[in-house]
Amino acid sequence: MSILAYNGGAVVAMKGKDCVAIASDRRFGIRAQTLAIDFDRIFQMGPHLYLGLPGLATDTQTVYQRLRFRLNLYELKENRRISPKTFTSMISNLLYERRFGPYFVEPVIAGLDPKTYEPYVCNMDLIGCPNVPEDFVVGGTCSEQLYGMCEALYEPNLAPDDLFETISQALVNACDRDAISGWGAVVHVIEKDKVTTKYLKTRMD
Repeated sequence: MSILAYNGGAVVAMKGKDCVAIASDRRFGIRAQTLAIDFDRIFQMGPHLYLGLPGLATDTQTVYQRLRFRLNLYELKENRRISPKTFTSMISNLLYERRFGPYFVEPVIAGLDPKTYEPYVCNMDLIGCPNVPEDFVVGGTCSEQLYGMCEALYEPNLAPDDLFETISQALVNACDRDAISGWGAVVHVIEKDKVTTKYLKTRMD
């Protein structure tokens, strides 16, 4: 088994019309044994910026703390909010520094640009190579199932409510086909003037 699948977990981010959504499951386990169903993989890094860190749970928390430190330094020095593109470079830099003994996380970034409110999604591999598509990104143990569901359900320019429904259905149905993710989910829908967070009930078996 891959070390990335040791604790399970799945994250997906998707663009809408003037909004963006990011969602993850809440299971924390060791291989097939479930230990908790309230584990956070998504972290708020700014008013319109969220980061998902699927992968090894210890590295999820380490990378989050290191990024929070670098982000605080950046915002103190620059006296402004970080843009998602700059934040992507910051994460890429952190991961590439450790390329010979990498952190076992596959970051997923979702946010709105602080000036233009343009939706932005991005994901990376272990050593920080960014992938910035126009529709959605996925990460975690059921990536193949998530890609299949997102390809089937996604449409461009979805309104916030439709985006929530689409990303929720994609995540819940993909997790149903993966034994080491699921057990509840959380969805954040990020708009210009608000962020809506909803918790989903999923199968508990």
